[in-house]
This record gives sequence, structure tokens and C-alpha cells, in this order.
Amino acid sequence: MRVLTWLAVAVALALAGVASAASAGTTALRIVYYEDVNEPETRIAYTLRCDPVRGNHPKRTAACRELRRLGWKTLRPVPPDIACTEIYGGPSVVIVTGLIDGRRVWAKLRRTNGCEIDRWNRNWFLLPVAVS
Repeated sequence: MRVLTWLAVAVALALAGVASAASAGTTALRIVYYEDVNEPETRIAYTLRCDPVRGNHPKRTAACRELRRLGWKTLRPVPPDIACTEIYGGPSVVIVTGLIDGRRVWAKLRRTNGCEIDRWNRNWFLLPVAVS
């Protein structure tokens, strides 16, 4: 009986390893762009998958290339203790959710100050439309 228990545990662990290895390289994102966050009718939603490149994002090939180069860290939030210039870049917002290289991500890109504008510009490839 003990052998069967150990065998069941070994099989379960092996299957879990295969499942996590398969999802480890997965990049699948939902990108929601609001031209004006105060006007929900300006919302446009896109999907992006990499390896193979799929989805309805208009710059999916460039986006996948940049995500492979930069990884999930490109979406890290601005640290709360950093000083930022008080420049307002407009009401546009992009919300990115999903997986990058198997790692769950959630990011809100906006242009509310100099640091957020820099983060917005750093992630230009995720923005589905050309915005300045």
C-alpha cells in the first residue's frame, strides 16, 4: 500500500512539473486602452499571445519581440518613494493583465506625472495606438 501511495505522489509531482514547464514560457495578455479614462466609451481592448504570435493587437510582432527582450519587469510600478516631476501627460490609461513568460502581471500605465510618463514611453510597444 505504501508503494502505491508513493507512486501516486510521484506521478502527481511529475504531472505538476510538466504543467508548470509548459506554462513557464507562456505570454498571453489582455491590453485595454482608454483614450480618456473618464470616458469609458473610448475603451479599446486587444489580445496578445507570443510563441506563436497571435491576437488582435496591431503591433503584435514588435510587442512580442520587446517582451522577450525586456520581460515582465518592464511593467513594474514606479516605486512610491521616488521623486517625480509634476507633469500631466493626459487622461489616457492602459491596463495590462495576463502572463509574461508564465508570470502573472497586472499593470496600469498612465501619464499622471513624469515617472508614469517615462514608464508609459518605456512600454510603447504595448500601446495599441500611436500616442504622444
